Amino acid sequence: MRIAQLAPLAESVPPKLYGGTERVVAWLVDELVGLGHDVTLFASGDSRTKGKLHPVWPRALRLGRKGVDPSAACAMLLEAVARRAKDFDVIHAHIDWLPLPLLGRLSVPFLTTMHGRLDLPGLPDVVRQFPDAGFVSISEHQRRPLPGANWIATIQHGLPSHLFNPSNEQGSYLAFLGRFTAEKGPEDAIRIAQAAGKPLRIAAKIPRGETRYFKKTIEPLIDGRAVHLVGEIDEAKKQPFLAEAAALLFPIDWPEPFGLVMIEAMACGTPVIAYRSGSVPEVVEDGVTGFIVENVDQATRAVAELGRLDRKRIRARFEARFSASRMATEYEQTYRGLIATRRATPFTCPECG
Repeated sequence: MRIAQLAPLAESVPPKLYGGTERVVAWLVDELVGLGHDVTLFASGDSRTKGKLHPVWPRALRLGRKGVDPSAACAMLLEAVARRAKDFDVIHAHIDWLPLPLLGRLSVPFLTTMHGRLDLPGLPDVVRQFPDAGFVSISEHQRRPLPGANWIATIQHGLPSHLFNPSNEQGSYLAFLGRFTAEKGPEDAIRIAQAAGKPLRIAAKIPRGETRYFKKTIEPLIDGRAVHLVGEIDEAKKQPFLAEAAALLFPIDWPEPFGLVMIEAMACGTPVIAYRSGSVPEVVEDGVTGFIVENVDQATRAVAELGRLDRKRIRARFEARFSASRMATEYEQTYRGLIATRRATPFTCPECG
């Protein structure tokens, strides 16, 4: 198949530092190429891929030149796709709602993987405007706020099995990996570690709009010993950070669509202690790959039970459920289904009647 992949422009593919969606897109493209498909990635020019890169903007927006208008970069992306649409058998978008007006007017089958939260005001109205657009969710929980959307599949994320090497050692500290926002639970992670008497290492991004939250709420709690701030880390540093941890803390307070960091920890054989929110019950197998808890007290008790978990089994469950090859195969099947449906139903321009 000739497949187009449309990536966000905020980060490169894969991202230099923080960036879940772009990382998943990178893995998916490489796996699809490995399956023999002709894949073109529409992304920033500093991206790296085994597919064919169509650079639509010189550098990723977040780490590129200051003052760049994101809407201008997105306009360039949509124009590039419009010009080349007939080169593809299927177009796969990872940029939320932005391309739907364009893709719905092309004669090429398309789908959109939704990577973010969907419980936001106005989205049901948006969905009603695009009844024929096919959407893929990354967890069953993610799609609940939009039952009227044309959901064609749920495909959980996967990552390359060789990317992280598992460790069978129990680990000496607790880890928090993500970004500094209240909904991600860094405050609770600190409370859990303190109550459990374990050091906590934090590898996290400070979003531009969360600097005040970090300065006021988190920074005073960082002492460099019991609570140590590592900062943003790349793929190479993520391996030892997760593999040498006793557990990953994931005390979220929002409807997490998937939670890529959970399977990254599992790939290292590291258990996950997570609050029961969003996709967590679909990803963590309670008592096998970690513990699902409700609050700080339960999480603290879970830390004391980590010795019951088998890190080799955690890695085995990752390989069985969350490999990039499984993810790519499921998308491949979804593409074929879309193409077959389009052939059976001739395309009619919505503006031509």
